Amino acid sequence: MTLLSFLGAKIKDPFHHALQENALSDVDSEILLSWLESDAPWNLKIAEFYQQYEFNFKGLELPDSIARIFSKESISGIKEDIEQLFLVELSDKVDISAHKLIKNQSIEMHNDFVPRQETHRVLIQLNRGWVDANGGVLMIFSDSTPGNVSSSFMPLHNTAFAFEISPRSFHAVSTINSGERFTIVLSFFKAEK
Repeated sequence: MTLLSFLGAKIKDPFHHALQENALSDVDSEILLSWLESDAPWNLKIAEFYQQYEFNFKGLELPDSIARIFSKESISGIKEDIEQLFLVELSDKVDISAHKLIKNQSIEMHNDFVPRQETHRVLIQLNRGWVDANGGVLMIFSDSTPGNVSSSFMPLHNTAFAFEISPRSFHAVSTINSGERFTIVLSFFKAEK
């Protein structure tokens, strides 16, 4: 994976997060998006606050072109960038999954916080020609009040959003009006002392 470094990114409030453009090389982003659109093993998941298609990379036999993007060395490099950006020591455990939202799907406000679970997450957006009219905006909230949107990010193709998971990391995804919204989710775990 040829992720650009988050090290030049600024950490922002209301919870620690950073945005990076050109997350992957143009070639890798196209290879990955084409695979997500055509051959990825999607399963519908219906949960309390969302409905989406998803799958976990664990145990999958990936095509060589996709396995190369998610090599051990590439993931280790991302982990090191996240450690430096958020001043944290992470374990070697990394969970990688993919999410797909389609028309009329959304993700309600939540914070992803579960004690002793993932502590940091990187979301890589892979969305062909995404515009405002498509919906699917990532919204950041200043607290647990649904109307208190602090900032929002359109899921532009090949952008990455990194954040620290905490009881304050409230976020949501607005309803998809059209198109398919693809996200690669890399979840990291704080090292145990």
